[in-house]
Amino acid sequence: MSEPIVVGTDGSDEAASALDWAAAEAALRERPLHIVHAVESWPYKAPLFAPPETAERMTRAGRMVLAAARERVKERWPDLETTTELVAEEAWQALRAQSEKAFELVVASRGRGGFASLMLGSTSLRLAGHSAVPVVIVRGDASDTGEVVVGIDLAQEAGPVLEYAFEAAALHGARLRVVHAWQTFATLIEAGYAVDAEQIEQDLRKEVTAVCEPVRSRHSGVDVADEVVLEHPVTALANASRNARLVVVGAHDRSWTSPRLGSTSHGVIHHAQCPVAVIPAG
Repeated sequence: MSEPIVVGTDGSDEAASALDWAAAEAALRERPLHIVHAVESWPYKAPLFAPPETAERMTRAGRMVLAAARERVKERWPDLETTTELVAEEAWQALRAQSEKAFELVVASRGRGGFASLMLGSTSLRLAGHSAVPVVIVRGDASDTGEVVVGIDLAQEAGPVLEYAFEAAALHGARLRVVHAWQTFATLIEAGYAVDAEQIEQDLRKEVTAVCEPVRSRHSGVDVADEVVLEHPVTALANASRNARLVVVGAHDRSWTSPRLGSTSHGVIHHAQCPVAVIPAG
């Protein structure tokens, strides 16, 4: 069996949007869908401090959430291979474990708790920074139209990010917009330095084209637009997300020695108006 698309759910409306996105992605990629709900593990770890019926009640509620999620998927994607799993641990731990056998992980940006809220706190940094597979945070309008936008940093290895973005654009028949934002350029201009803005932009565009060329050659059918903008990367990508179906960013900040979510990726997760895919380094 091929590696599944794994989606976390807590039964909230936001989690339902993430579930729909994950199911559509699984159907498009011809991969199975695995739906996971996390029951906080404290009733099992500390039974002396919890009513005896607490674990049973939470388990029963979790199974109802999963049953409703599975039924929702079957109504729209009846032929999609779908499995469910109830896990008794904290959400980020459960998803990190699921990543070992997944193609990608999908979560909502907020919800009642557990999976659906983890992308707003420190657990999100831990998950996206350490996951071995792409993590997709479904927020804003998960549109079926619009471009796929990918942000690249010329100082970092862009191969895995570009590969995912090109493949997503090809699967959806969408245009791919490659965005490189150079804030230093804008800072130099604001500081009054004499710079040849046109020449620098041309040089940067050539670098962007060169970085994309190896992946572009494998996806010749994808319509690609290169864009060099003079503003903060988070601002540039958040603006581009307004008319996008997906924004793709890399997970790691090059200045950190340990695997963590970079500041740009963190900012995009919070400000994008469409789903965001965070891609681990290769």
